[in-house]
Amino acid sequence: MKISRLNIVIVIGFLAIVGVIIMQLLLINNAYKLEKNETEDKIFFTLQDVLEKVYRDKNSGLTVTDQVKKQSDNYYIVNVDDEFESTIIEHYLTEEFQRLKLDLAFEYAVYNCTSNEMAYGSYISSKGEKEPIKCKTCFTKNNDYTYYFAIHFPEIKQNYFKNLEQYWVFTGVLFLVLIIYVYSVLLMLKQKKYTELQKDFINNMTHEFKTPLASILIASNYTKNQPEIKNNPRLSKYNQIIIDQSNKLNQHIEKILYVAKTESKQSFIEKSQFELLPVLELVKENVFLKFEKNIEIEIDCKKNYKIKADKFHFYNMIFNLVDNAVKYSGTEPEVKMKVKEMDGKLAIQVKDNGAGIPEKDLSFVFDKFYRVAREDSKEIEGFGIGLSYVKKLCDMHQWKITIQNNIDKGITVQILIHDYE
Repeated sequence: MKISRLNIVIVIGFLAIVGVIIMQLLLINNAYKLEKNETEDKIFFTLQDVLEKVYRDKNSGLTVTDQVKKQSDNYYIVNVDDEFESTIIEHYLTEEFQRLKLDLAFEYAVYNCTSNEMAYGSYISSKGEKEPIKCKTCFTKNNDYTYYFAIHFPEIKQNYFKNLEQYWVFTGVLFLVLIIYVYSVLLMLKQKKYTELQKDFINNMTHEFKTPLASILIASNYTKNQPEIKNNPRLSKYNQIIIDQSNKLNQHIEKILYVAKTESKQSFIEKSQFELLPVLELVKENVFLKFEKNIEIEIDCKKNYKIKADKFHFYNMIFNLVDNAVKYSGTEPEVKMKVKEMDGKLAIQVKDNGAGIPEKDLSFVFDKFYRVAREDSKEIEGFGIGLSYVKKLCDMHQWKITIQNNIDKGITVQILIHDYE
């Protein structure tokens, strides 16, 4: 299976985004561990300070070491190892938590030697509000100690995630980018599929048309010379219409085929050096033959320049431009083909006296199948590929083509040619 450059770019882009997301998740994991360790250290120091204050009230020092024991991630036991006032515990805990800026909800309980069970204390919210204990079953008796209290943090894990909210925002943005990327790739692949189907349809359609069209032209040219047709003006006129329209349809088919080939990179150009003026004169003569209305075509070329290009396609380009100028210039077309040197390049300008092109359409006129909305669009034939055909040929010759509205009326199409003498 052939791997296209598009597929490689898609895979690399996808792997890059997934890689960034994995790195972000690893960063969150490390940040979570760091936040957890930092919070646990603060809790330990807080309970240690509470213990020291209890001993300070009794005017004695700590009797044993390791009096603060972590039973689980959210449950700690503090061994006081001596009698103490249970009512003062809540005050010291609240005070120390505020001092170290530990915004944690907690609940505590004190072991009662008399009843041999945990004497339940209170639940203190992160805002300092006091409530009854919410999880009595969380406090269990410890047989190793006699004088101790326990503290439970019911929302400590939620607090970890809350403190990492900026990381979650970044991760959410990355996932959004990944979703948009995947969606864009799917749209692009779908569009690519439609484009390939369109190309296949155009190629098959045009090839299917050419065979019966060739038969029509052969039959029409044969009947044209038959006595029955030549001696009957009416039949001769109808036969000529068939020939003319068949030739016109054949030209359209050739344009469509060429555009399809250039997109699939199947076509090529054969450059040769030739005189410019005879080609312009030929275009002028053939345009006069094509149209029956009154046409004025002027060629302004002070010197018979020589250019290096594909002569066949160059003729088609200029003919298309002049043909469009005549078609869209009303009942009395005035077309001027002007050739002049400009900034070291040869400029060929085709100027008409038509209605011009709306500014909103100017940037799209070279797009394939694009047609400017006009009142007379039904009367003017075409598929909207003439200027697209010209643009592609200019690109293949590495020429620059521009189009703009004239100050008075009409448009001017300009081609800049760099290889001339």
